[in-house]
Amino acid sequence: MNLRTLLLGTCSAALLAGFAHAETLTIATVNNGDMIRMQGLTEDFTTKNPDIQLEWVTLEENVLRERVTTDIATKGGQYDIVTIGNYEVPIWAKQGWLVALDGLGDDYDVDDLLPAIRGGLSVDGKLYAAPFYGESAMIMYRKDLFEKAGLTMPDSPTWEFIGDAARKITDRGADISGICLRGKAGWGENMAFLTALNNSFGGRWFDENWQPQFDQPEWKTSLQFYVDMMKDAGPQGASSNGFNENLTLFQQGKCGMWIDATVAASFVSNPKDSTVADKVGYAIFPDTGNGNHGHWLWSWNLAVPASSTKAEAAQKFIAWATSKGYTELVASKEGWANVPPGTRTSLYKNAEYEKAAPFAAPTLAAMDAADITKPSVKPVPYTGGQFVAIPEFQGLGTTVGQLFSAVLAGQSSVDDALAQAQTTAVREMTRAGYIK
Repeated sequence: MNLRTLLLGTCSAALLAGFAHAETLTIATVNNGDMIRMQGLTEDFTTKNPDIQLEWVTLEENVLRERVTTDIATKGGQYDIVTIGNYEVPIWAKQGWLVALDGLGDDYDVDDLLPAIRGGLSVDGKLYAAPFYGESAMIMYRKDLFEKAGLTMPDSPTWEFIGDAARKITDRGADISGICLRGKAGWGENMAFLTALNNSFGGRWFDENWQPQFDQPEWKTSLQFYVDMMKDAGPQGASSNGFNENLTLFQQGKCGMWIDATVAASFVSNPKDSTVADKVGYAIFPDTGNGNHGHWLWSWNLAVPASSTKAEAAQKFIAWATSKGYTELVASKEGWANVPPGTRTSLYKNAEYEKAAPFAAPTLAAMDAADITKPSVKPVPYTGGQFVAIPEFQGLGTTVGQLFSAVLAGQSSVDDALAQAQTTAVREMTRAGYIK
């Protein structure tokens, strides 16, 4: 055997040994723009960590929630990293389903996380998920259509103004709907918006004794307002539209207003994807004059299921994906306007970000205004803005979402849907022991 053959054999053996010891992390995530962008940038991570390989399972929001919940509750071990919201994190952590993230590294700077976001991901002082991006909700609107209609967006718009404006800027002949709102059924889809809407109308899911409130005037008023406005000024097939569908409609110039997650601002203002990028204005989530702007507060987060056997490697990836360094990586590739928002204090002190992102200040203001400890103007026994932070909400919220989506589709009436929601909620809350 000559020297060249010996060296080639030695190198091949070393490479095979390396691959044999490489760990593969299976990551379940949602199919939105920021997560897709992250997948395209992971060569930066794998180059720095050649002993770790990545396998992605990218799913639509409702499907992701269903599969991840099933896997984690049954300790299936299918995923090493899961993308979950601040609704699930404290509930699952208390049930022992998540690994405490104490291996993110000394340079991670956990104290830089926005207090409201960090607090929602911590139990007994320990962080159980790291935020990839955070959001509240706000109005995104076409300034050119408002100007054409002789309208000026107020600093603090009411729903009455929004409804009137939506009808005035609707132009069916030009395929422009005055407003696009979520209609797709799901506790995190249409019920996220409708819960925030109802909060802003002074309503609540439950009273202090956990009695469901769908038979109260606030739900009737808010749901009827939504259905009427969508009928007059919304797009066709709205009952099938969630975040992604409405994003596409707005980017294509087919929506005069869109009220949804603040994270959408970077996508609607990006000229690469949006035909109306230079025409978008931003305003706070509407109220009814009561000062309640919905209290929407959400974050998509990366967590490690307790069933994973690769927690150390998983935390290495999470630390990379949610670090200041990742933010700088996105900025270098895509520009500061496209970095994941709403997680770190330092981002909102960054002059480059403030200059590049006209939505930065409105986003931070919306997040600061969200008080999930007092979602309604009335007293409640729960926390949560656009959701109710109890385990039962996932199933109950989806069922109610299906009832309300059917109203939007013209398959049911507001009164019938509310009556069914009330009956269902009373039954489920009694079964769960909240109501005696």
